[in-house]
Amino acid sequence: MAPKFLQSLVPRREKRNGGGTLRALKSLTFLQLLQFVTGWLAWTCDAFDFFCVSLSVNTLAADFNKEPGQITTAITLTLLFRSLGAVIFGILSDRYGRKWPLVANLAIVCSIEIGTSFVKTFPQFLAARALFGVAMGGIWGLAASTALENLPVELRGLGSGIVQQGYACGYLFASVINLTVVPHTSHSWRALFYAAACLSSSTAVLRALTPESAVFLRAKAIEKAHGGHAPGEKTKIFIHETKAMLKAHWKLCIYAVLLMTGFNFLSHGSQDLYPTYLETSKGFSAHSATIATMISNCGAIAGGAIAGWASQYIGRRLTIIIFILLVGAFIPLWILPSSFSALAAGAFCIQVGVQGAWGVVPIQLAEMSPPAFRATFPGVAYQLGNMISAASAQIEAVGGKNFKTTVTVNGVTKTVTDYATVQGILIGVVSAYLIVITILGPENHAAHFENAKTAFEEGAGADEMEDDDALEKPRSIRELDGKGDDELA
Repeated sequence: MAPKFLQSLVPRREKRNGGGTLRALKSLTFLQLLQFVTGWLAWTCDAFDFFCVSLSVNTLAADFNKEPGQITTAITLTLLFRSLGAVIFGILSDRYGRKWPLVANLAIVCSIEIGTSFVKTFPQFLAARALFGVAMGGIWGLAASTALENLPVELRGLGSGIVQQGYACGYLFASVINLTVVPHTSHSWRALFYAAACLSSSTAVLRALTPESAVFLRAKAIEKAHGGHAPGEKTKIFIHETKAMLKAHWKLCIYAVLLMTGFNFLSHGSQDLYPTYLETSKGFSAHSATIATMISNCGAIAGGAIAGWASQYIGRRLTIIIFILLVGAFIPLWILPSSFSALAAGAFCIQVGVQGAWGVVPIQLAEMSPPAFRATFPGVAYQLGNMISAASAQIEAVGGKNFKTTVTVNGVTKTVTDYATVQGILIGVVSAYLIVITILGPENHAAHFENAKTAFEEGAGADEMEDDDALEKPRSIRELDGKGDDELA
């Protein structure tokens, strides 16, 4: 017999109808699909902008006459200020709904992207990136809740993997623009931010045209049927229920932040300085480094979708652990070779592991969260973890100064910063930490959080559910026909 804590990693087997995932996919309405796509696009926009800096570190350093390590300060500032945005927009979303807070958030992101493209000095650039951090911090919680809460339970694992890989897709799209547009325009790195502004504004318009989440529409309908509350009274209820939630779940809040600290070190430690690592420590051109980055993101997208789907069957925590073990297994292939093909293969494989584990995060946090606070709780936990891990790029940049290696470019051998060793040590330590904290954590597999009261309803802080008689939206595909599991069997 396996130890009890290992047995707990595998969730209780769910009763399933004959159709499974395929039948659930067929049951999706156009509106559910559109809400999922807008959530995915919002997170893609965020990632696109964030990686505009990572892809341009050396170019920015030359333009502002700074060292690459100083440019990474912009990345650190963005990560530090994301938690503030998560609090502001998470509260607005749980109080007023998913739609308009996300539209406003995307509009702010777009305006900051336009402003960034016109900065003239390094302090102006840093200020713009700090402001973007506030705006970026709000997106993830709103995007994940918008995308997942209207899906059937059977699709939430797969949906989690896909929506989280909006992050990798944003990185991939930015890499394509960096490869095909930036070298051929006089605007240089600024062209990346022009493209980012176009993507963000288009997504904001799409979300504005998409109806509000069914969860909030249902809550408003129930409230209207019972006479409703004045706006001021609803705000008082929201504040009261938030305090009740924090009192009841403070330990869970701490655990979630510790978990997301590890995850953010894993992703930022393996991605933010990756192009710089290839150019500096391996002697690749910017063109080759961008292609390798694109290959790694293809691995990330594949890993996220596969892991999200697998987590629906073998559990969230077990899936995370399996994919983090893959990360550890492929660290040597990621840092030791010198050829482009081997390093690109290592990048692909390690991102399968990194973003495979990350693909489970949205649904794991959503199911773990107090159900009425599905935008605030995951978003703040995520971004506080980001704040703690904000210096990951600078840790690697500074640590690299203490490790040197040699690289031969065009027949000339020179001594360069050894980012490979620093990244290998950091990712190895973080992977071990994540395995331990994931094993020790909770799992609320396949929770029907969409049936919970919203945060402006009395009892939300105590995780109360709506009266089943008031529910109109099916909790899972098994209820679509109005039949129970026995009848379907």
